Amino acid sequence: MTIHTPPPEGGRIIDEPMEQALSRRYLAYALSTITNRALPDVRDGFKPVHRRILYAMHQMRLNPQSAARKCAKVVGEVMGGYHPHGDASIYEALVRLAQDFAQRYPLVDGQGNFGNIDGDSAAAMRYTECKLTPAAQLLLEGIDQDAVDFKATYDDQDKEPVVLPAGFPNLLANGSSGIAVGMATSIPPHNAGELIEACQLLLTNPAATTAELAEIVPGPDFPTGGVAVEGHASILDAYETGRGGVRLRARWETEDLGRGVWRIVVTEMPYQVQKSKLIEALADLIEQKKAPLLADVRDESAEDIRLILEPKSRTITPEVLMESLFKLSDLEVRFPINMNVLDATGTPRVMGLKECLRAFLDHQREVLNRRSQWRIDRVEKRLHLLEGLRIVFLNLDEVIRIVREEEQPKAVLIARFGLTEVQADFILDTRLRQLARLEEMTIEKEFSELSEELARLQALTSSEGKQWKAISKELETVRKALISPRRTTIAEAVDASAFVAPEAFIPREAITVILSERGWIRAAKGRVEDPSELKFKEGDKLAFLVPGFTTDKLLIAASDGRIFTVGADRLASGRGHGEPLRLMIDLDEKAEIINVLSHQPGGRLLIASKAGYGFIAPEDELLAQKRGGKQVLNGDLLAVLRVTGDHVAAIGENIKTLIFPLAELPEMGRGKGVKLQGFKQGGLADVTMFSAEQGPEWVDGGGRRRQWPDWKDWLGKRAGAGRQGPRGLRKFR
Repeated sequence: MTIHTPPPEGGRIIDEPMEQALSRRYLAYALSTITNRALPDVRDGFKPVHRRILYAMHQMRLNPQSAARKCAKVVGEVMGGYHPHGDASIYEALVRLAQDFAQRYPLVDGQGNFGNIDGDSAAAMRYTECKLTPAAQLLLEGIDQDAVDFKATYDDQDKEPVVLPAGFPNLLANGSSGIAVGMATSIPPHNAGELIEACQLLLTNPAATTAELAEIVPGPDFPTGGVAVEGHASILDAYETGRGGVRLRARWETEDLGRGVWRIVVTEMPYQVQKSKLIEALADLIEQKKAPLLADVRDESAEDIRLILEPKSRTITPEVLMESLFKLSDLEVRFPINMNVLDATGTPRVMGLKECLRAFLDHQREVLNRRSQWRIDRVEKRLHLLEGLRIVFLNLDEVIRIVREEEQPKAVLIARFGLTEVQADFILDTRLRQLARLEEMTIEKEFSELSEELARLQALTSSEGKQWKAISKELETVRKALISPRRTTIAEAVDASAFVAPEAFIPREAITVILSERGWIRAAKGRVEDPSELKFKEGDKLAFLVPGFTTDKLLIAASDGRIFTVGADRLASGRGHGEPLRLMIDLDEKAEIINVLSHQPGGRLLIASKAGYGFIAPEDELLAQKRGGKQVLNGDLLAVLRVTGDHVAAIGENIKTLIFPLAELPEMGRGKGVKLQGFKQGGLADVTMFSAEQGPEWVDGGGRRRQWPDWKDWLGKRAGAGRQGPRGLRKFR
């Protein structure tokens, strides 16, 4: 057996601390993710994969006038020549460039199934075909005229552009999103016509403010339309700082069915919301009784979106129904704005609207100068050749003699007429038919035209003012090519408080809430007179019985100090065993239910912990909007009682009892509270409240209620130790 040993020095063994090795490698990975995958370039708005797809299609001559080619062919070209990653990721990026509901200005003309707004995926790449759109051609125009820098591809076999010429501000027109290491980007689409008008304003007035630009670009323009209900001040702040967000709502209209009957028709979806998932979510809201105003939802869409929402009652208004659904579903979404991009030096930066447009215009000037210089070089070369031909026509007989008789005509022509080698080679390669009188006139005309063009180009490259004027003219041409009406309506922020809450339309019916020891909850109609007749699952029994109404909010207190809020209208009917409470709230597995109360507006609750601390909490501050409830007490919760009297009676685990005035307890929304009773060992066993006029009561071991006429003997100050209570007193309830 041969034993391989590493060389004593060198080789692949590196002695380096693990922390430094991991730090350096992770930093390299993070930078690669930021610059090569997640963040777009501010100049052309592309990530590398999109730029490579468009350039590969350009190289394949898949222009709008040509026939489409299989997407598999395009993906193969991109993967083999420019993008050494999986074909699935490349095809996914290509498909997105073709989706008119994802791109405000699609850059790929897809033929076949490229997915839809319902979330259905595109067909396999072997079935679909594609070519470039006119908008994509505008982004690539001039790329063969040295307009941008090129770099070597991953295998050094070819060249790829560092950035595209970008004939319009694609970064803002089509938007972008991505997540890198430690940073992300989210840029909404805009109307290209408005963006170009804003660029024109910057060209005429470089000192224009973001507020002036926002008058031209009032907000994002999403491909799926919708209504942006973010206030103008909020959008302006996002454009100023590069960070913010915009609330986007579905567009809807009311369809009158006669006799006071109506229904809602949704015609435009919020951006990036899948219609099929939205319908499922609305159906779940109906089933779980979370949308009390909505009776039914169905999809009648064909080519256009038509989502039907049926109200539960004709007495409500369409506005109230929609406002409730905007809160509960993705009929309203918030699109984040985080304009984090790579600047011209490749540095990640958060830019505002003006900075992005300024960077685009600076890029356009560089492209213009490079294209002009590329054209100047070619015009000068052509003029140089034409000057040689002019000499030939002036000395035609002599040139013919030299060519026929001299052994080295090239050297003689150079010496005789002062030609360059390039001119001499061109003359010797010229056919006799080009020496006709007609050709001479053509050459003179071409020479004159090229001379004028050269003078114009040289004047352009030497004058910054003429450059900006030329860019302005080109942008106006592009604007006319891309002009399209705005799809997203910009509206002022809606004050939801102006509408009646959906709960107001819930019919008020008497119910009894039934919660079992194992956590199954239900609501029986009317009042339960005899709890013994209630049926439960085997091994389960009654824990709480709370009378109330369907319009009530239930406050459910847990032993971990949290109080949850559940609408009584959401509870399952009392015919069965109900449903697990844990499906409605995020209750910890180790936590137990301490009490269930029906919320009374303006009411107060006594909160007491096992450690002997407590306080008075306003009920209105305990209502929670989330499944996770509201953390009210810092500690283990012992009791939550509605304030009914003017005195508090506390008994510790040491059987000592203390009574003190309720007024000694502070009122607070959450916290630890103050000490109710002092203990050397153990904690609080129970607590109750009573009125001084009626006196307290307690329950003995046999379940009999006992009066306590001499309770004043135990009256003291809060936080006192108390003294031994009446015989048999262990708990009050």
